[in-house]
Amino acid sequence: MKQVYGYPDSLYKIPTKYCGGCGHGVIHRIIAGIIDEMGLRERAVITNPVGCAIWADLYFDTDTVQPAHGRTPAAATGIKRVLPDHLVICYQGDGDMAAIGTAEMIHAANRGEKFTTIFVNNAIYGMTGGQMAPTTLIGQKATTAPYGRDPNEAGMGYPIRVSELLATLDGTSYIARGTVNNAANVRKTRQYIKKALEAQMSGKGFTMVEVLSPCPTNWSMDPVQAVEWLEKNMIPVFPLGEIKNTLESGAAK
Repeated sequence: MKQVYGYPDSLYKIPTKYCGGCGHGVIHRIIAGIIDEMGLRERAVITNPVGCAIWADLYFDTDTVQPAHGRTPAAATGIKRVLPDHLVICYQGDGDMAAIGTAEMIHAANRGEKFTTIFVNNAIYGMTGGQMAPTTLIGQKATTAPYGRDPNEAGMGYPIRVSELLATLDGTSYIARGTVNNAANVRKTRQYIKKALEAQMSGKGFTMVEVLSPCPTNWSMDPVQAVEWLEKNMIPVFPLGEIKNTLESGAAK
């Protein structure tokens, strides 16, 4: 009998610490499966910073490095330059990448650093208590925005569309946004991530896949409600699909 699915070699078989309904487990599964498929487990390095992603090194049976909050792109830059034949992945959340790590992320992308970022966007700070993040939607409640994000209130501003921002930079070669809200979108997201990782190993410039992910705990919802909320509210603000793709045109950096 042909085996269609199996447990990835690149994941440890241990219980998860992630909350019920969280998207991180699915995203881990996608990444690990692709690493196995590419035969790169012995040459894969995952950099995971502060945030819910801080637990990623518990699950991936690959080399991992845990940089300071927001400094993952700097660490990944050094690793990839020293080990150019390795698959180097930044695994970052929205608070880490789009707030404290904004400068690191933008300049690494602008330089065309040849690693891949998996940007998990759940529109809130997950591990530290549900504070408003740079990607929190207008009207969305958070512990630091109990009445909902209001751009007219001092200090709140608007949600940042990180993928669209990075797509304007000449150093980026592939930018896509997927989600893990249903099986069809999981398959599409997997395609995006595989394309980004293959582009990295072909020597292309900065690649990133943003993944919209539910956070039932900090959204104060059950898992089903969280998926419905993501579909209704997040996807219209953060549209899915390939946002920049220079790979086929031959114009990739």
